[in-house]
Amino acid sequence: MQEVNDCFSKVKKDCFKFISSQETKKDKFKNKEKMIKSFLIPVSFWISKRVNKKKTLIIGLAGGQGSGKTTISSILTLILKKYFKLNVFKISIDDFYKTRKDRKLLSKNKHPLFMTRGVPGTHDIDLMLNFFKKIKDKNFKSLPVPIFDKAIDDRCPKSLWYKIKTKPDVVIFEGWCVGARAQSSNQLKKPINSLEKVYDQGIKWRTHVNNQLKNKYKTLFNQLDGLLYLKAKNFNLLREWRLKQERKLRLSTKNKKNLKIMSSRDVVNFMQTYQRITQQMFKDAVKSSSIIMDLNSKHQIQKIKFRK
Repeated sequence: MQEVNDCFSKVKKDCFKFISSQETKKDKFKNKEKMIKSFLIPVSFWISKRVNKKKTLIIGLAGGQGSGKTTISSILTLILKKYFKLNVFKISIDDFYKTRKDRKLLSKNKHPLFMTRGVPGTHDIDLMLNFFKKIKDKNFKSLPVPIFDKAIDDRCPKSLWYKIKTKPDVVIFEGWCVGARAQSSNQLKKPINSLEKVYDQGIKWRTHVNNQLKNKYKTLFNQLDGLLYLKAKNFNLLREWRLKQERKLRLSTKNKKNLKIMSSRDVVNFMQTYQRITQQMFKDAVKSSSIIMDLNSKHQIQKIKFRK
């Protein structure tokens, strides 16, 4: 307990500063001290114990849309850097989306629903595999890593990419489908929402998504050294949180032009593309994760379970 208190006293200023940058007048974080002290500092100790200075540790962080992955991964990064003096690089699977041009091609060749970013198949897997390979290389040299701009729904130009100059001790790789597993072909047959029922009558879209999980994504996720999972109570809660997220994005970018900010209806439709895998992860990820963080209906970590 003394270690936790000591860590908290050294990181609380930076953590609180970051949290306040994420708040709006209407939307304030509750119980932030408890979140950091009872949950995120113990997770940071768990990560630090697994660090091997010769080999980069890759930790996945998964959770449904709007579950707080960016906030949680940012605070973990702060703690690991400030208290444990580790070199940490945080990246989202979202930054590896295929370009708008590539998704347009995919939507023509495979299925129109692939124009919508999100599901397995819309990421550049080769780029991710190359990133994992180079980050683990003993003779690491500087590495450019893409940045995806959701407001314009396309990848940023290369001049704006992240530049990793020194080999990280830890990479936190976060994303809604990180660690997701394929379903059986039987499970794919019955549509689970109106989007699948209307736009994927021939099961072509969800079959291709599932095949991606079965093959390339499985290879990718097998390289993780651990998986943290933010578990929401149900899909409806995630939808509410995602709507709130989009409202915040709209507020922060309201004076900019040509942005692809979604309306509430767009968000609901968008979330339907995620529903099948998200609901399957409620069952699978609790078995395959190293750490499970249960979220309550108020968007707070309620309890934590260390499994591995």
